[in-house]
Amino acid sequence: MEHFHSFETRQALADALADAVAGALTAAIKARGRASLAVSGGSTPKLFFATLSTRPLPWEKVTVTLVDERFVPPESDRSNHNLLAAHLLTNAAAKARFVPLYHAGRTAEEAAVLASRETCGIDEPFDVAILGMGTDGHTASFFPGGDNLAEALDAAATRGVVTIRAPDAGEPRLTFTFSALRDARFLALHIEGEEKKRVLEAARAEGREEDMPIRAVLNRSLTPLEIFWAP
Repeated sequence: MEHFHSFETRQALADALADAVAGALTAAIKARGRASLAVSGGSTPKLFFATLSTRPLPWEKVTVTLVDERFVPPESDRSNHNLLAAHLLTNAAAKARFVPLYHAGRTAEEAAVLASRETCGIDEPFDVAILGMGTDGHTASFFPGGDNLAEALDAAATRGVVTIRAPDAGEPRLTFTFSALRDARFLALHIEGEEKKRVLEAARAEGREEDMPIRAVLNRSLTPLEIFWAP
């Protein structure tokens, strides 16, 4: 099941998504005294991050992590950690606790094991998980042709972080498994532009998940997917 939310401008989308996320985090804090938020990188969420960072909620009770990360140090301009530090973990949200996936001095595989260990202390399922999507139909770091794609998409796999290497991925990637994302209490896909909308429509058609891994989210998520789109 999915719900499609269309907005006339990207700022309107950012405002609506920030309000929805802030509401979900606030509800989690009221229910359990804490909340968890997993977000994706890339250029698309920058405006959303900046908007969310100003929302007045008890950020000190929120744990933030990444859906996926490039295996690069946080000072790299390719790092999602760097992106979050600049655009989300600021303003009111500077009080949030951040759990990275990258770990210096490790191989990607060692970093994945360590990230799985450190993130297992975050309540399961995530209260909020925000996904993105590439024009090749990948989400998280579930890239078509990825060496560990079958494991990453296996709903029965252990929740945690695995590595992905793929021709179009650039650096090795660290990514939460589909099993760790599909039951987030609030699960959203944030996409912008007509091209991404066409990719989404193509993914809704019959086809292999390995060819367009976003299909795993569309077809097998346990939580209704909230899709936020603006041109």
